[in-house]
Amino acid sequence: MPKLKTNSGSKKRFTLTGSGKVKRKHAYKSHILTKKTKKQKRNLTHVAMIEKVDIKRVKALLVK
Repeated sequence: MPKLKTNSGSKKRFTLTGSGKVKRKHAYKSHILTKKTKKQKRNLTHVAMIEKVDIKRVKALLVK
């Protein structure tokens, strides 16, 4: 049986933690930042975790 490939888009967007959770970045932080407030940009900087309902689906894309 051949090896399974990792989804290239997913490996750029998500990282696995040691405890098995999946980290992600916030959207809307790449361009058109002049009209966003300092508070909004600051809050988008922090890393977020994937919701419980999506973990199984994302981990399937990150299979190694």
